[in-house]
Amino acid sequence: MAKENKIKDSEELLRAISELEKEKEISKETLFEAIENSLKKAAKEHFGNDENCVVEIDRETGEYHLYQEKTVVENEEDITDPVTEVSLEEAKTVAKKAQPGDVVRFELQSKEFGRIATQHAKSVILQKIREEERNVVFDQYYSKQNNIVVGVVQRYIGKNISINLGKADAMLNEAEQVKGEHFRPTDRIKVYITEVKNTPKGPKIQVSRTHPGFVKRLFESEVSEIRDGIVEIKGIAREPGSRTKMSVWSKDENVDPVGACVGLNGARVNAVVDELGGEKIDIINWSPDANELIQNALSPAQVIAVAVNEEDPKSKEAMVIVPDLQLSLAIGKEGQNARLAAKLTGFKIDIKSESQAREAFGFSTDSEEFEYDDEQFEGTYDGENFEGYDENYTNEEFVEEAVNESEGNDAE
Repeated sequence: MAKENKIKDSEELLRAISELEKEKEISKETLFEAIENSLKKAAKEHFGNDENCVVEIDRETGEYHLYQEKTVVENEEDITDPVTEVSLEEAKTVAKKAQPGDVVRFELQSKEFGRIATQHAKSVILQKIREEERNVVFDQYYSKQNNIVVGVVQRYIGKNISINLGKADAMLNEAEQVKGEHFRPTDRIKVYITEVKNTPKGPKIQVSRTHPGFVKRLFESEVSEIRDGIVEIKGIAREPGSRTKMSVWSKDENVDPVGACVGLNGARVNAVVDELGGEKIDIINWSPDANELIQNALSPAQVIAVAVNEEDPKSKEAMVIVPDLQLSLAIGKEGQNARLAAKLTGFKIDIKSESQAREAFGFSTDSEEFEYDDEQFEGTYDGENFEGYDENYTNEEFVEEAVNESEGNDAE
C-alpha cells in the first residue's frame, strides 16, 4: 500500500511540474532542483544539519528519495554525533557488509518531518518559482530591448502612463511621450523598449514614443528592403511630434533607397506618419561626401554651395550658401530645418543667403571655388543656437527675420 501511495505521489509530482513548466515557462530541471533544495531545507529544520543529506529525484518517473549519510563507528558508546554517526550494529540493518569507517545511507521519509519543517520546504519551492518566473519575464523582455512592442494603456500615474505588455507592465514617462498625443485606458499603442532592469519586484521596463529608434523600427516593419539589409538607415534626427529627418543608403545601385522608403504613392512612409500622429518625415540620400550630405540634409531648400572646414576637420564646421529666396526655407520655422540638418550630419552649419555671402566676402556663383573662411564668415548654427553674421546682426534678429520671411512665403 505504501508503495502504491509512493507511485501516486510521484505521478502527481510529475503532473504538477509539467503544468508549472507550461504555465510559468520554467524548466523542469529548475523545478526539480527547487524540490531537492526544499527537502534538504526540511531535513535541516528537523535534524539541525543538512550537510549529510542527499536527495535523489528520478526525472523520468518523479520518484524521489531522501537519504541521510552516516559514518559507521564500532560501538554505540563511540558515537559523538547521532546525526552523522551510526553504530556498526545499526549500520548492518541497511548494509550487511558495513565496516567501521564506511559511510552508509539511511532513507528518510518526508512525512516524518514536523509541520514547521514542511512549511519551510514549501516556502523554498514557492520562492524559487517566483524567482524563476521573474527571470523568465526579464529574459523575455530584455531580448526585446530596442524593439517595438504593442501594449495596452492601463492608467495614468501622475503624468506617466502605465502600460501592460502582456506578462509585465511598462512605464511611459512624461519625457518619453509625444506632446499632443493623448491615450485612454484600454487603448492599444506601440512603444519602443529603451531599458529593462531586473529588480527584486520583477523586471522594470522603460518605454518611449519619442526615441529615434522608434522611427527606425517602424520603417523596418514597413520597408522590406531595410529588413533584408539592402537599404540601410544611416541616421535619424527627430523632434517628436513635429518633424524627422532620416538619411538612407542602398547597397544595391539598382535600388533607390528614398523611393523604397516612400513606397508606391507614399504608402510606406504614410503608414509611419500615421503611427506618429502626422509627424512630418524628410527622407534624404546619405553620402560619404560631407558636402553632398549637408546639401541633402537641408532639403527641401536648394543649396548653391557647401564648404567644409578642411583645415580643422575635427571642428565639424561647414558653410552653406543658399539663394536669397531660399534662406527662410533652409533655416525652417523657428530654425527647425537647420537644427535637424545639424543633428543629422553632425556638423555646425553656417547658413548665408547669396546676397549676404557676396557682401561678406565677395562670393559669386561664377567663382570656380568656394572655400571655408571662418574670419570673414561668422554666421554659425551649432545645432542649438544661431550666432550673428556680423556684430550688428544679432541672433534674435536673424531668427525673427527667418521666421517672418517663412511666414511671408507661406502667405504667398
